[in-house]
Order: sequence, then structure tokens, then C-alpha cells
Amino acid sequence: MADRSWSLASRLRGMFTKPTIDETTWEDLEDELLRADFGPDITEQLVDHLRAQVERFRTTDPKDLQRMLRETLEERLAKHDPTLRLTDRPAVVLVVGVNGVGKTTTIGKFAKFLAGYRRSVVVGAADTFRAAAVEQLATWAERAGATVVRPEQQGQDPAAVAYQTVELAKREHFDVAIVDTAGRLQNKNGLMHELDKIRRVIQKQAPIAEVLLVLDATTGQNGLAQAEAFIEHAGVTGLVVTKLDGSAKGGFVLAVQERTGIPIKLLGQGEGIGDLTGFTPHAFAAQLVG
Repeated sequence: MADRSWSLASRLRGMFTKPTIDETTWEDLEDELLRADFGPDITEQLVDHLRAQVERFRTTDPKDLQRMLRETLEERLAKHDPTLRLTDRPAVVLVVGVNGVGKTTTIGKFAKFLAGYRRSVVVGAADTFRAAAVEQLATWAERAGATVVRPEQQGQDPAAVAYQTVELAKREHFDVAIVDTAGRLQNKNGLMHELDKIRRVIQKQAPIAEVLLVLDATTGQNGLAQAEAFIEHAGVTGLVVTKLDGSAKGGFVLAVQERTGIPIKLLGQGEGIGDLTGFTPHAFAAQLVG
């Protein structure tokens, strides 16, 4: 992971190397947390908590403040279990999200991530209304060594592609079946009806292990607002936060988890096919704060 991914840590470094904690320390900390997209509520909570900690332990050492911030973030990030539930065979994963968040590339990276754990993967291209989406998904999935189920013709019923994907996974004993879905939000009711149909068709064959919602860290709170229809209707079990590379938006990771109550399970931190990782609160807090 490149240092540029954690520009918050680099900006905080100057604050934590000062000789003492003073009022400008708190002002600077609040500014940086807001810039990192923690949001005003969480920023206020963090600063108030840290002020109380510093007073309780009667410290004036900025290094103590750095440690307290790291530990506080880790504790809050760890309130939700990031474990992927993939024990079923096949483990069926539905991937949802607004167009443009990196959903298609994320599926390819997820297939590669699973291949690293020696899981065999089949990917269903059920976003059938965009031919370009099918081709892009197939390219990424094949790079990851996954088998791809394509629509038989453009505009084929997405539920039919999902059905064929799970059917193939069962017949040929794949470990994981990943099903892509449409991300257009022009008609929320139509989209959610389509997702409901896909779910019903899949569940006649196998339980759905995970419904993963892909979010773009660079769009932050606005991106979350766009995705709330999925959270409300799609039975989301986990979040995938993409495009953290080169971004100061690391605070969005905590903000989105606390706002939705849904655990973050995967992080996308680069453009390469290997740049998707599992989410570990301890490591993330350490990289965020330094």
C-alpha cells in the first residue's frame, strides 16, 4: 500500500511531532478529521472523547494523543464483524451499487482475492442492459482466472443469468458464485423489483451468503446518499469501499459503517487486480493515524 493512500496520516504527523498539546492542536485535529470525511458528528465525538482522555491521564505529549486517536478509531471500527460469510458451497454473493462506483472492476478484484485463498469462482454478468458492462466484467473476471456466465443476448432477463450462474456453480462444484447486478437508479422501484426477482430466483437454488454494496470513497457522504435505496431494499450484509488510493477520505470508512450499521468487509486501494483486501480495523486505524 502506497503512503499516498493515507494522506491523513502524513498531515497528522506534523501535529504529533509538536512539543506539546495546546489549543491549536485540537483545532488542527478537528480540521483534519473533517477534511478526511469523518463528518461533523463523529469528528465532534472523537475530539470530545480525546480531550477527556488527555485530561484524565494528564498528558501534554502529542505522541500520547496519537496513540489515543489510533486506539479510539480501532475500537469504533471493530464494533462490526468484517468476516466474509462464505462457508456455503457454493457461496452465492450478490454485488450491488450505483453505476460508476467501480462495481465491475471490484468483482474482478474480488474474484482474484478469492483465488488467492484457492477458491474456485464463477461470475454471472447479470447487468444485462449494458453490453459494455458485460464485456468489462468478463475481461476482469477472466484476468482473475474466474469462469464467466454471459447473457445469451443483450437485454436478457438478469434473473435468468443469475439462475444460470448458480446452476453452473452447483453442477461443477464451484466454491463461490458472484452475481453482478444493474446499478442504474433512474427508477428505484423498477430496480428494486429486479433485485427482488434475482434474489427469489437464486434462493430457490441456494442461500445467498452475502449481499455486498460497493461504495466510492471519493464521493463520500454523497455516494452513500445515492446508495441508500440499496441499503433499504437489497438486504445488504457488507460494504466494499473502493477508490481509497490517493484519497484523504479514509474517515468515510468509519462514518459509513456507523451511519449504516453494516460492516465493511473489503477495501479497494488501487487500480490493479490485486488491490482489493479484507478489512482489518487494527491495520486500518494504524495506517490512517500513523
